Amino acid sequence: MRSYCALYVDVGYLLAAAATRVTGTSLRKGVVVSYPDLVARLIADAEKASGLPLLRLHWYDSGNRSGGTPDATQEGIGMLPRVKLRLGRTSPQGEQKGVDLRIGLDLAAHGRNRSVDVIYLLSGDDDLSEAVEEAQSHGMQVVLMAVPDRSGKAHAVSRHLIREADDLIVLDGAVIDETVHVRQLQPETDVPLSPAAAAVAAAGGVPLPGPRDPVVVETAPLVVEGEPSTAASARPTPAVLAGSRPSPKPAAPGPVGSPARVVWSSSSDGNGTTEPAPSVTPHELEVVDEVCRRVIDTWAMTASPADRSRLLSQKPFIPNDLDRALLLDLSARLDRYDVEDQLRFLLRDHFWERVSRLPR
Repeated sequence: MRSYCALYVDVGYLLAAAATRVTGTSLRKGVVVSYPDLVARLIADAEKASGLPLLRLHWYDSGNRSGGTPDATQEGIGMLPRVKLRLGRTSPQGEQKGVDLRIGLDLAAHGRNRSVDVIYLLSGDDDLSEAVEEAQSHGMQVVLMAVPDRSGKAHAVSRHLIREADDLIVLDGAVIDETVHVRQLQPETDVPLSPAAAAVAAAGGVPLPGPRDPVVVETAPLVVEGEPSTAASARPTPAVLAGSRPSPKPAAPGPVGSPARVVWSSSSDGNGTTEPAPSVTPHELEVVDEVCRRVIDTWAMTASPADRSRLLSQKPFIPNDLDRALLLDLSARLDRYDVEDQLRFLLRDHFWERVSRLPR
């Protein structure tokens, strides 16, 4: 019997990590992806690492249409050679449902059936650790693949998952850099695009989005991120990070005559201030500021004046995709699986303070 390898791709992890490498934040609306090229590069890396032909690439994502059905882009990805589309669904809140379960069930089933000799798992989700162990108990090798951050280290991979897997391979940064590019706002007047953006647009025949109504070509596999499924989780899972949306804390006035210290505007009324709790360290304050700055800067690159007005009209509630990017980025930067409530409040308060600085 011929030996094969298989590749499981957790799309939520892949695209959030790729966006972080390219833009500095996991906000997936900030990038465009050439999916045929990305899939081909991933397959080539799995075959090179294993020395075996690939039996199949399993593409795990949440369906962008109601009921978890695929949109035109996902159907196009499923039509690529040796790609099997495995979809969960997206909740009304934009959260990914059922994807981790599909990955876990497939790992266990393929381990029992010994349909391949080694599985490459492109994910960082700690929730898959038990499924990895189950596949290994049937004699299967499970090797992790990770997206590199800008320093070349594995981005947002659970230590527990690394410990349970047989090995960890960090992708060549060129795999991401040559297939995932910064999304740009297409002005209403014709101006030259950057070489990278022009190459991505030309490759799929897809114009970059305008300032108000993003253009989505139904038949092209190259699309602009930003549909509901872009709320799909990377590590940590949405159940950990996005499951709760606490209301902003009431503003507390600072003491009169107190020494100069970091104070950020509260999102509750726009007039009061909220001081960080004493247990928040200067390092955490710096990380919160950097995370907010990167997320807002990336979002603002393609936001029209109408988009900015719409965002402010929703205050104090942050849109799901932005809120999830803030929490994922903070967790990754602090290397902390769960983020304490006081840091969540601080993060969201500072988000609105930075939004208020944007030009109208």
